[in-house]
Amino acid sequence: MELRRVVVTGLGAITPLGKTAKETWSSLTSGKSGSAMITLFDASKFKTRFACEVKDFIATDYFDRKTARKLDRYAQFALIAADEAIQDSGLDLEVINKDKAGVIWASGIGGLTTFLEEVINFTKGDGTPRFSPFFIPKMISDIAAGHISIKYGLRGPNFGTVSACASSTNALIDAYTYISLGKADVFVAGGSEASINQPGMGGFNSMQALSTNNDEFETASRPFCKTRDGFVMGEGGASIILEEYEHAVKRGATIYAELIGGGMSADAYHLTAPHPEGNGATMVMKNAIEDAQIKPEDIDYINVHGTATPLGDLSETQAIEKVFGEHAYNLNISSTKSMTGHLLGAAGAMEAMVAIMSIKDGIVPPSMHIKELDGRINPKLNLTVGKAQKRDVKVALSNTFGFGGHNASVIFRKL
Repeated sequence: MELRRVVVTGLGAITPLGKTAKETWSSLTSGKSGSAMITLFDASKFKTRFACEVKDFIATDYFDRKTARKLDRYAQFALIAADEAIQDSGLDLEVINKDKAGVIWASGIGGLTTFLEEVINFTKGDGTPRFSPFFIPKMISDIAAGHISIKYGLRGPNFGTVSACASSTNALIDAYTYISLGKADVFVAGGSEASINQPGMGGFNSMQALSTNNDEFETASRPFCKTRDGFVMGEGGASIILEEYEHAVKRGATIYAELIGGGMSADAYHLTAPHPEGNGATMVMKNAIEDAQIKPEDIDYINVHGTATPLGDLSETQAIEKVFGEHAYNLNISSTKSMTGHLLGAAGAMEAMVAIMSIKDGIVPPSMHIKELDGRINPKLNLTVGKAQKRDVKVALSNTFGFGGHNASVIFRKL
């Protein structure tokens, strides 16, 4: 069968760098850091006392008090990002076929804060089980997709994807596949996360995954740097409206870019560590390129997973050299996690948005805070260090890799 084309017609975001997609993109191209000392709880006894929080977020600015109480912070971010993306797309929800409009929304962890609060309340009591009737609906990772579907009456495919830090890239790939096959015309796809809390920070600290550079917290997220010591926790949400090409053209939609391919693979190696030779990362980029029916040298920019972990950054750069050969040195490469921190399950949608905007505006955002390049990383790679670079980006690729060895990549093209 002939597959249908899929395009991007709307963007939305709430991140450590801005309350909208536009604000976030402006901060990224300016090289702004979203890292600050934690305000969401008392982190004074934690190894890591900083993170990339969404700044000055007040739920009742977006929801009435009753509604806000029924939503975990991660679901609040989901609804906010989705609403912006739908408004940006110009979709007329009174006209489109809602049976062919769906929601695929990702969260790697879901309502961790809700779980924490309910357990604390229980342990403070006399053992009598007194739990909120909203406990489970607030906590589960799929509920954000349900909330978006209910709010807008979207009756198409509706579910959540969970693959750790690759979760929202998998959401985009699933939406792309359903539209390509004619099972839907429009998707609200993306991801959100809100795990800057005691178990989130404590759990990642115990794994030695987080940076503990409390003295230099603003620049602690330093992918590719010799002194990197782990990722910086981030939070927020990002939403992308994916739409069948003819459907978008017929209604006169503004098209940001075309989603032309997605790849998936598994390291099948270790719970948390990447394959030391980057085998899974190599395979996922090759799979995405094959799916997009392009050549490696067609790609201009890669938004890398680039978490600033000692093993991850090295294996990803090695994989890029394997896949692209000499063309690897003609690419622009950058890790925007150096500014946003790691949004976990929301990272894929957030960074896909970056790839899309790099195509639209012809700007590659930088990798920040690299004081000295890791000597094991090839200096011939253009890591877009220190400031944004202008480039006519025709094709951009975004990588995401998750605990469990989950790898997912997406490729966008200028129309």
